[in-house]
Amino acid sequence: MFTATKENPFEGPHQKSRTVTAGAEPENAKGAIIMVHGRGATAESILTLANDFENIGQLHLAAPQASQNTWYPYSFLMPTEKNEPGLASGLQAIFNIMANLEDKGISRDKIIFLGFSQGACLASEFVARHPAKYGGLISFSGGLIGDAVEADNYSGSLDGTPYFTGCSDVDSHIPEERVHKSAEVFEKLGADVTKKIYPGMPHTIIQDEIAEASKIINRVIG
Repeated sequence: MFTATKENPFEGPHQKSRTVTAGAEPENAKGAIIMVHGRGATAESILTLANDFENIGQLHLAAPQASQNTWYPYSFLMPTEKNEPGLASGLQAIFNIMANLEDKGISRDKIIFLGFSQGACLASEFVARHPAKYGGLISFSGGLIGDAVEADNYSGSLDGTPYFTGCSDVDSHIPEERVHKSAEVFEKLGADVTKKIYPGMPHTIIQDEIAEASKIINRVIG
């Protein structure tokens, strides 16, 4: 299973794409959120979520842009090799942003990963493959990637990292069972899991999810 590193970075379709930033400069920020957009969307579009959170201006926001607006070509339920090299390239893109934030003085326990849909899948997979004590993981309509999810494939400790996952019970892109299975993996890794399934919700983000995400963000802001 691929994991990103500084020493031998993966080079793929997303390494030449830009990262859009907002909020406080890293040197003055209380923490950071790496925001990962969904399929067909843009870094700018995921950054608009910042408008839904109070006090988020105290954080540095960084949103990587996927090449051709897609992190990987097929459904996240396909075998992972079908979605390469996009998957590994996307994981490396997130890692590079995290490493840059660390170099600028923001520790991992002050870094939150947030994503919607395909972006939530990629962010979740990144955290599961690179476990540490992070500021949090916020997964809006997403889950771990692959045709099957095996808890034994993931090892390490998230050391109480707060993790919120919210999804509809009838989402046409994200099966409810995958949300439950992903939460089980994060529990095994030692995350502090909050999981909510919303009956009949469209493939979107609702106010209750924003409220749950706000709890994680406010913990980092302090």
